[in-house]
Amino acid sequence: MEFVKEFATFLHKKGIIKFGDFTLASGKKSSYYVDLRLVPSYPHEFRKMVKYLENQIAQEIGLDEFDSIVSVPTGGLVIASALAIETVKPLIYVRNKPKDYGTSKSVEGLIHDGMKVVMIDDVATTGGSVVNAIKSLKEVNISISDAYVIVNRMEGADEALSELGVKMHSMLNILQITEALHEQNLVDQSILDKVKNQLGK
Repeated sequence: MEFVKEFATFLHKKGIIKFGDFTLASGKKSSYYVDLRLVPSYPHEFRKMVKYLENQIAQEIGLDEFDSIVSVPTGGLVIASALAIETVKPLIYVRNKPKDYGTSKSVEGLIHDGMKVVMIDDVATTGGSVVNAIKSLKEVNISISDAYVIVNRMEGADEALSELGVKMHSMLNILQITEALHEQNLVDQSILDKVKNQLGK
């Protein structure tokens, strides 16, 4: 739990997670906003996060249990690239939509029939972008049973992936982050209550 506390504090102090009233890309209202695209601007913390993710994958599923790392642009791809270098694993990625020129592929990188991959993304809300990516992978006979995200917003992504036979793992979730900040008096009770209300907890 030490990492969760440290990382939550870092996210808060650098304004990577903000509490207030926000409208998300989906049009949904949220009591907080998290932008992990800022993390690589802090190389020490970024490296710590990637190493923690590597250890988590090694312990939970084993680094020899998959052929390649896969991600979706753009947030997750930066993390997946760093992880691929650390683990010396090939990297592929799934485009949001196939390019309409050249080979018009939706999956970029070296792929082969029946290969097994692990999906990496930065933040999961409803799981929409990852669900689409998983469907694209299955269309080209790529096997996937695990997906890892840094922050789980706990708004349905687990269930959406589960329906496709994929287990979602997260490094930390929004409740853990807010509780860790609350314990250290970095956010007050009203913020914690707002987050809990949003999650229906």
